[in-house]
Amino acid sequence: MPIPLTDLKKQSETIQQEIDAAIREVLQETKFILGPQVQLLEEEIAQYYGTKFAVGAASGTDALVLSLLASGITNGDEVITTPFTFIATSEAICRAGAKPVFCDIDYGTYNIDADKIEAKITKRTKAILPVHLYGLPCEMNKILSLAKKYDLKVIEDCAQAFGSEYRGKKVGSPGNAACLSFFPGKNLGCYGDGGMVITNDERIAKTVKTLCNHGSTVKYHYLVHGFNSRLDTLQAAILRVKLKHIDKWIDARIDNAVCYNRMLGDNTDVLVPEVPDYARHSFNYYTIRLKKNRDLVQEHLRKNSIASTIYYPLCLHLQEIYRDLGYHPGDFPVAEESQDEVLSLPMYPELTSKQIQEITRVIKKSL
Repeated sequence: MPIPLTDLKKQSETIQQEIDAAIREVLQETKFILGPQVQLLEEEIAQYYGTKFAVGAASGTDALVLSLLASGITNGDEVITTPFTFIATSEAICRAGAKPVFCDIDYGTYNIDADKIEAKITKRTKAILPVHLYGLPCEMNKILSLAKKYDLKVIEDCAQAFGSEYRGKKVGSPGNAACLSFFPGKNLGCYGDGGMVITNDERIAKTVKTLCNHGSTVKYHYLVHGFNSRLDTLQAAILRVKLKHIDKWIDARIDNAVCYNRMLGDNTDVLVPEVPDYARHSFNYYTIRLKKNRDLVQEHLRKNSIASTIYYPLCLHLQEIYRDLGYHPGDFPVAEESQDEVLSLPMYPELTSKQIQEITRVIKKSL
C-alpha cells in the first residue's frame, strides 16, 4: 500500500465527528467572516503559547508580512534571515519593502547559524528573522542577545514549528512577534489556508489586527491601507478542534522520529536529524541527510510507492528572483551542501512502525 508524505485523510477520520459538529455550528451561525470562532481560537493559541496576544491572518505568509510591517520594517531596511527555507520568508521581507540579507546555516540543525549573524549586521539592519526549520528551534538566546546589542527586532518564522520548544518554552514567545502557518500539511493544519501572529507587544497586535481588516478598526472607517487577510471562521472552528489533540500528535511524531533514528542511525551514509539538548523538535518534517545517492534513494522510494520530497532543492540566494541581490554559488556553502543532500520522509502521527520499517528497508537497500 502506498505511503504518503503526510496522511491528512487518516487524521481527519480520527476526529471526524468533532469536525462535523464544529462546521455545523458555524453554518448555523452564518458568521463566516470574523465570527466568534476566530476570537476563541486566538485566545486559545495565546494561552497555548503563553503570549498576551494572538491575531489570525489568511495565511502564514501574510502573518510574516503583517508582523514585519507592524514592527516598523519599511523601505530601505535590511532583515537578516536564512537562505535555506521556503520563499515565503524572504518574500515577506520584500513585500514589506525591505531587503533580505542571507546568512549561512548550521550544518547539524539546518537553522540559521547564530554565530555568523553579527557579521551581516549593517546600519540598515532592522530585524532578524530566524526560521525554526522542520520543527527544530533555532539557538534563540544568541539571536536575542544580538538583537538587544544592536536594537533589532526579532520576528520568528514558526510555520514549521507549532508546539516546538526552546529551553522549555514554546518557540515564538521570546521574540517581538512570531508567525504561525495553518497550511494543511503543518502540525496544526486547517482545511484550507490560515495563519496567525503571536506577540506580547500590544502595539504590534493592534496594528496587525487593523492591517488584516483593510486598515479598519471601525466598519467603513479606515486608518491605513491594509489587506484582506482575515482568518476564515470555518478554518478557525476546525483548528480549535485540532488544537485539543496537538500535543498527543506531536508526541506521536517524536516517537516516529525515534523509530526512524533507531532503524537508520547505524548507517554511516545516512545522517538522522540532530536534536540539541535545548530543543523539543516537533518534527513537522523528518529530514535525513544522504552523503551519497540521494536522487537514487528517492527514485527507489518512488518505485516502492513511498513518497518523499526535498525541502529545499535550491537555496533562496541562488533563485532567479534574487539575482539582483548579487549572491553567487559558494556564498553559503553549508546551505548549498544541504540542498544537495537532504531528503524528507513520510511523517505524521498515524504513521506506523511497520511503515517506517518498510521505508527504512528501501532506503538501506538502495544505498
